[in-house]
Amino acid sequence: MVQPAIQYVTDEEGKPTSVIVPIKLWREIESEKETAYLLKSKAMKKRLLDAKNRKEGVSLEKARAKLGI
Repeated sequence: MVQPAIQYVTDEEGKPTSVIVPIKLWREIESEKETAYLLKSKAMKKRLLDAKNRKEGVSLEKARAKLGI
């Protein structure tokens, strides 16, 4: 898959000042940064791995009841 081009914005002297990134790529970057941040915490890493490996879930009705909605 070909990624859309990243566009560089420059000032009058030709120095890069910012970039324009395709939204799909930006969302991937955000997601990776968030995951890396969460995995820095041992407790959060354990919670994420436990959730990933969970075999059973809670029905929507039970979750709504627990939340009172």
